[in-house]
Amino acid sequence: MELSPVHVRTFAEVVRHASFSRAAETLHVSQPAVSHHIRHLESALGARLLERVGRRAFPTAAGEVLLEHAGRALAELEAARQAIQRLRGVVAGRVRLGTGATASTYLLPDALRRLRARHPELELVVVTGNSADLAAAVAASQLDVAVLTLPVHGRQLVTSPFRADPQVAIAAPDHRWPRRGALRPVDLAEAPLILYERGGTIRHVIDAWFQRGGVRPRVAMELGNVEATKRLVAAGLGVSVISAVAVRGEVRARTLTARPLAPPLARRLAIVRRRDKPPTPALDAVLAALDGVAGA
Repeated sequence: MELSPVHVRTFAEVVRHASFSRAAETLHVSQPAVSHHIRHLESALGARLLERVGRRAFPTAAGEVLLEHAGRALAELEAARQAIQRLRGVVAGRVRLGTGATASTYLLPDALRRLRARHPELELVVVTGNSADLAAAVAASQLDVAVLTLPVHGRQLVTSPFRADPQVAIAAPDHRWPRRGALRPVDLAEAPLILYERGGTIRHVIDAWFQRGGVRPRVAMELGNVEATKRLVAAGLGVSVISAVAVRGEVRARTLTARPLAPPLARRLAIVRRRDKPPTPALDAVLAALDGVAGA
């Protein structure tokens, strides 16, 4: 029995979301249709491809093998579709872009809006997450390209510089900083800190800055949401170290105060792709839009 590319794509979406219902939403089909596609695929291959653990779904060993080959096969089909569109003088196709919450909220919206206006037939799927998970998704061909915090590991991956993301200390407007000018790790060590949750690359960058300063910070809260962090800091519940671009509006509105850090702290963002990723007009258009942000 031949494998249906439609069913293979459904399988890939279930694995990406670890969920039948989320895959159904992404593909704009019903959940029973997703289940039917998976059953048909398993019947055609004579092997179980997914294991259900509660409401989540994970690939079996056979599923992992299919996923590895399916990513390349679907990419080739997409490249063929885009090549035909290029013959018509149209940039079209589907590009899956991974990025962290800060970049997706504060760095990329204007560039992606201009990209959509210039190429209305280009389908852009933006997925947010932490750098390690997104790098793994690029390596597995579940994403076409990602903007991630360095370092990124993976022999299949190639990185190119994107831009530096300077970090600053922030506090409520009436907060009394221990000194004027740039703040050292020791200046923040005694204040209750509201930081990114553990495990993310940016948290490692911040922790390393404190370690180099020879101090152990007093972490009061750990959050995975930048907006929540800003609100809690503005309420006077602590101070934080955060991306300068994420607080430009609040600093202008004087709902937060910000100070530079000494030594300066910045995370390095990079564009990450698979080494063997074939170029397509749609992907080239997205990369050109990212280059515009990098040079801004």
